[in-house]
Amino acid sequence: MLSLNNLGIICISQALQHSPKLLAIRQWLSKASSRATLCNNSITFSSKGTRRHTGFRLLNESTVKHVSSLQTTFCTASVKLHCWNCSQSIEQTPAFFCLSCNFVQPPDERASYFLIMECDQTFALDTQRLQKTYLKLQRSLHPDNFSQKTMKEQEYSEYQSALVNKAYRTLLKPLSRGLYMLELNGMGIEEGTDAGADPLFLMELMEINQALDEARSKEESAKIGASMKEKLKDLTEQIDASLHKGELQDAKALLAQMKYFANIEEKVKEKLSGLM
Repeated sequence: MLSLNNLGIICISQALQHSPKLLAIRQWLSKASSRATLCNNSITFSSKGTRRHTGFRLLNESTVKHVSSLQTTFCTASVKLHCWNCSQSIEQTPAFFCLSCNFVQPPDERASYFLIMECDQTFALDTQRLQKTYLKLQRSLHPDNFSQKTMKEQEYSEYQSALVNKAYRTLLKPLSRGLYMLELNGMGIEEGTDAGADPLFLMELMEINQALDEARSKEESAKIGASMKEKLKDLTEQIDASLHKGELQDAKALLAQMKYFANIEEKVKEKLSGLM
């Protein structure tokens, strides 16, 4: 069976990383839960002070001080957020601004990109609506709007604006959107050679890459590009159907194919740019 290393195809990595601070705190709480009993309600951390229920007795002062800076609530039953400026409870997710004082808030670690962009969690989303939401959010969150505000507001606007950018870029294209949906379900596509790939599929990739390398005109390259568009369109429909049915393994296999064809499509664009 052919190895993809011989094809010279660069795999696109769409692995998205969680906040290191958030993961560290979650790991800490997981370990602590084996040694202590958490309260039935919630443990609330705020930049304006810390409230501790006595049910969580092993929470020392240094840990409280560190965790409170995250302005996040952790509990076995619920998670609550409070405005860093006025301390009012924030119920909506995600929360870009406090509804009480209208101050910009730090990013909500709980919110998926679909929630941030106000989209249904579906593969076949409306990209025009996605773009409209993106422009609306950036108009209100862009750091230029906070140049005369406090340093904390400027910092949070930068974080929120960058998060919106990342969410938009991830959901805009079918490949990154599908990979993200797999990630939300605890799955991913490994980097490097796909040892389980169909040999015929690998042969097809090799032939397409060879044809592209040998193309000497815009017409030849454009023809390969048009073929890639058709393949990607067909794969998009198949992936949508698989995800809709909950067939995640099938969707994963199709996304792996889409990754390779999308890479060839990018190479076609580079080829055409060079020929022009």
